[in-house]
Amino acid sequence: MKLLNRLALCCLALLVTADAVSAQPGGRARRRADLSIPDVAKKDVICFALYTVHDKTLKLTAQLYPLDASDPKVARLEIEKDGQWTEVAKAKVIEAGWTAPFRVENWDDSTTVKYRVAHGSEAFYEGTVRRNPIDKDEIVVAGFTGNSIHPAHGGDISRQDLIDNVNKVDADVLFFSGDQVYDHNRHYAAWLKFGRDFGDIIKDRPTVCLPDDHDVGQPNLWGESGKISTLSGAADGGYSQPGVYVQEVERAQTSHLPDPVDPHKIGQGIGVYFTNLNWGNIDFAILEDRKFKTGPAGRVPKQGPRPDHIRNPEYNPASVDVEGAVLLGERQLDFIEDWAADWTDADMKVALSQTIFCGGAHIHGTANGRLHADMDSNGWPQTGRNRALEELRKAFAFHYAGDQHLATIFHHGIDEYRDSIWSFCVPSIANLYLRWWEPVEPGENREPGAPEYTG
Repeated sequence: MKLLNRLALCCLALLVTADAVSAQPGGRARRRADLSIPDVAKKDVICFALYTVHDKTLKLTAQLYPLDASDPKVARLEIEKDGQWTEVAKAKVIEAGWTAPFRVENWDDSTTVKYRVAHGSEAFYEGTVRRNPIDKDEIVVAGFTGNSIHPAHGGDISRQDLIDNVNKVDADVLFFSGDQVYDHNRHYAAWLKFGRDFGDIIKDRPTVCLPDDHDVGQPNLWGESGKISTLSGAADGGYSQPGVYVQEVERAQTSHLPDPVDPHKIGQGIGVYFTNLNWGNIDFAILEDRKFKTGPAGRVPKQGPRPDHIRNPEYNPASVDVEGAVLLGERQLDFIEDWAADWTDADMKVALSQTIFCGGAHIHGTANGRLHADMDSNGWPQTGRNRALEELRKAFAFHYAGDQHLATIFHHGIDEYRDSIWSFCVPSIANLYLRWWEPVEPGENREPGAPEYTG
């Protein structure tokens, strides 16, 4: 079996461009997304559920609607066995965000099992925990990014086509790379909307969610190990929202992932979730490429309207590769090194992250918005980027990411052209911010007969 045939990537996202949005009626851009929490009956208090299975451990997080003060604050996880529902775990409902995280060890991943989350005597939510597809020749991963629901972004379009396509290809794993939520103050309400839109496919498949900048309530994110950001746009590094807000976001989106390999918290009590998920004998490294990254403001020479955007065509790239700037951080690099060397039950390695390790989209915001460097991409800082690619190259890893809005595929280089890994960036579901790539001159090092825009 060829290892490259083990993984099929599905680009199941609807790309909404600035032109598509501007063509809508003028009043549309002024409407707000409807984030009202519906009145729910007692039997409907469970919105959706996410799960993974790794190393014979099932982790499942049920997302609830708000409970009344008199409602029980305990949920149950049951599985169907011999035609009967059998309780296998209980979980206290965490009221900050209304989540119920379950854990079941010694899980038999060789069979498909029906489950249901139960609350009280009337509320039930059913799904399927799939068997581990270790015998499949092809593992299908459906990727998503940029799920704005704001009408001005084209985000009020139905997601049903995405649901239908995932079901049609029968994806084995779902990967939401970031910006599941585009509301900077009301993550919970927007997260419930996300669950109502995608819950029908999430409930039946292992799902990886990586919260990104918009999820944690800011336009860009350089986490700097949990420091507090004091600048608009957060280019000084850190988080704009309080630590408890970030904790609630990460609890909702990542508490169902396999246990973090190095669980020590960062600043403001914010946790970490970087880890690996082995499914179908494909070993996925789940990375947090924003959490430890250094902010550019005050550290790199400003050569554009923003600290992270360089518009000077004469700029020296070496001038921004400042000493001490961090990308993944030592903890994650240590993890990748160990992960790359361990091939237990693994035919192939895949790295999942929020964004790509280069600046691929050189036109931003408007058709003439040429950028010569973007500090928000993981092409910066260059030294940190090269260290990350060196470690991933040891694993012969394929890299799967999102964030950049534009669907792109790259063959990376460190010391020479194309001496490192391949990466794929999935297009956005819906967003307003235009990104594009158009060379100003023919590319160098092209293959014979290749178009001038390659190289």
